[in-house]
Amino acid sequence: MKKGLFITLEGMDGSGKTTQMQQLKHYLEHQGYTVCQTREPGGTPISEKIRSLILDPEHQEMHPWTEALLYAAARAQHVAEVIQPALQREEVVLCDRFLDSSLAYQGVGRDLGMEEVYKINEPGLMDRLPDITFWFNLTPEESFRRKSGRDPKDRLEQQNRQFYEKIYQSYRQLAEENPQRIITIDATKSIPWIQKMMRCTVDHYIKASYKGRL
Repeated sequence: MKKGLFITLEGMDGSGKTTQMQQLKHYLEHQGYTVCQTREPGGTPISEKIRSLILDPEHQEMHPWTEALLYAAARAQHVAEVIQPALQREEVVLCDRFLDSSLAYQGVGRDLGMEEVYKINEPGLMDRLPDITFWFNLTPEESFRRKSGRDPKDRLEQQNRQFYEKIYQSYRQLAEENPQRIITIDATKSIPWIQKMMRCTVDHYIKASYKGRL
């Protein structure tokens, strides 16, 4: 049996992932679980430096494959230094974005191909994919509306709506192809409604798969 519980949150900026992750963390800790909260790209000193390099708005000339390989490098360090050790300690890992983001943003958004992007990430995954992924279903139009008036902070935020429409459709595809792992969340619902759905999903998974081992 795999150790620990690996939960990821995916979706457009402005979908509420950060708020929901924080509330889920408090809920799980109240239940007695040790929770490791982290993010991608980032999560370690090395990965955070790679994050700064990727997202720097001055790096407009960055080639799509350079971008994809940098994400994969940051992820490999993150898995080795943070995620895998936490799971070995039988903790619950909550991660804001993971492999699905690369498949969507670089695989489809940058037209590199999902399979090709998966291949460059696979060596650094240490044979561990998320147990549960919550995809916050928010259309690009609603994402842009929620972010209106806010200056784009990084290089990816400066992409046009066509780019984000491709991202959105790729997330839909991933959710359809992985229904056992990816739970679709209607991000237009209220914060309490979304949190209740997430808590019920996690509780059910733990009872069904771990039988109190966590």
